[in-house]
Amino acid sequence: MKKLTLPLSESQIEALHAGDCVLLSGTVYTARDCAHKRFFEYMDAGKPLPFPLKGAFIYYAGPCPAPEGKASGSCGPTTSARMNAYAPRLLDAGLGGMIGKGEMSEEVAAALVRNRAVYFAAIGGAGAFYGNAVKKSDLLAFPDLMSEAVYRFEIEDFPLVVAADCHGKSVYAKE
Repeated sequence: MKKLTLPLSESQIEALHAGDCVLLSGTVYTARDCAHKRFFEYMDAGKPLPFPLKGAFIYYAGPCPAPEGKASGSCGPTTSARMNAYAPRLLDAGLGGMIGKGEMSEEVAAALVRNRAVYFAAIGGAGAFYGNAVKKSDLLAFPDLMSEAVYRFEIEDFPLVVAADCHGKSVYAKE
């Protein structure tokens, strides 16, 4: 198990291979479909995004409200394929990688290789566990989207698997 802290260097990303298990710590940003659509509206209008993309990681999740004494409620990954239309452009704009669940498209895989980025898979159904790994949460943008608003999370020892690496390999490959 590799322990990594965001942001990741290019050499750290290069050292990751599909199937590697990691414990990830650092800053991630939550965003689902509606937030991604709004990101594109901002990009098309030349407006800055709510966070700098350079080296950032997006967690495809919509957190539940935090119970008293916790930074986040349950916060499991959403199906990553729903972001297939958005991920390549965000990766080309500097996104360091994503966290979600399930396979993504060949276009996303090509963008990961092209941009030396990585896609981590989280465990579906483990939302309460992941919520407990969130140490700090701040509403960053789009509160009108409610559970799909963008949050900045500080995570600690978030267990993930490298689902698709910057070398073109994927745990979902049918070899």
